[in-house]
Amino acid sequence: MAFVPRTDMQLKTPRENLSAYKFNKHVITHYFCAKCGVAPFSEATAPNGMEMSAINLRCVPEIDLSALKVTQYDGAAA
Repeated sequence: MAFVPRTDMQLKTPRENLSAYKFNKHVITHYFCAKCGVAPFSEATAPNGMEMSAINLRCVPEIDLSALKVTQYDGAAA
């Protein structure tokens, strides 16, 4: 996942072609393809008020995933 200001993200697929859901506190909108199930991004407002997008980098063909520095996070231990 990469976190960017919402204004920096450009969709190539119309938003209305995606499905969305919210869970838990209903503050993050998770978008996905209703046909294949892939989840390309989510959107929410950060604590500082900035509108943010969390992008699944596996959905960005131009990115070489092997070149990225990955930070492991164990959510169960948090």
